Amino acid sequence: MVKGVIEGVKASLKYRGGWRGFYEHMYTNGDYPFKFGTYMGCDAAGNRYYENRVDYPFGQHRWVEPGDIHNFDSTSIPPEWHGWMTSQNDCTPAFEEDYLKEKGSHIKHMCKSNAPDKDSNVGYQEPLRNFHFLHNQTQVRSRGYGIGNPVVGLPAFGAKDAYYTQPGSPYNDASIRPLKMIGSLDDKRHYKSEKWADRLRTPEEKEAIKLAAEQELLRLKEVGVANKKITSKARAIRGRGGTTL
Repeated sequence: MVKGVIEGVKASLKYRGGWRGFYEHMYTNGDYPFKFGTYMGCDAAGNRYYENRVDYPFGQHRWVEPGDIHNFDSTSIPPEWHGWMTSQNDCTPAFEEDYLKEKGSHIKHMCKSNAPDKDSNVGYQEPLRNFHFLHNQTQVRSRGYGIGNPVVGLPAFGAKDAYYTQPGSPYNDASIRPLKMIGSLDDKRHYKSEKWADRLRTPEEKEAIKLAAEQELLRLKEVGVANKKITSKARAIRGRGGTTL
């Protein structure tokens, strides 16, 4: 076991170009210093892709070594390489055209078509765009209030985050309703609801409202007693809008 580790360290030193590369990958990528494979290619972000089907089981036989080891984000892996990483296909993007041509040769055209590209099973595709090699724009967001995101160059203020928010979220612009006031106690104390108005009232104002409510209740009781003295016939005539002598 010890001999195997020593041999692995020696091979890794040679593979990584010395102690600096060895420690750098050990610190940032964990088991990568002792992981060896065939170099399959790289992308625009400098991410390098490797494969080893002999020494590692399926699911671990393909991996990526990030170009920017200190600010790596999984969304910096472009879609064409992501398909290869997850074993959706065995062809790297360098052989994508040959792969589509070979698959397209098996397509049987059932009817006449005026499409410019008849030998491809790939439909319409929008032009690929990314921001700082982040293909998933929802990762372009601030690290915290007033901090921004120096990794992607997002300023602390004046720029909106791009990550998705659910409808109804206070961070969703479509769900933000403008503040509307329904009344005012005076020139300064505006309120948007009766509950808010009650919070703004002083104890004296609340007591005055309570007394007014009690007086109104007494008045209604007096009206009720007076109505009881009227005969049922007169009450019916009054209910129809008539008058009594």
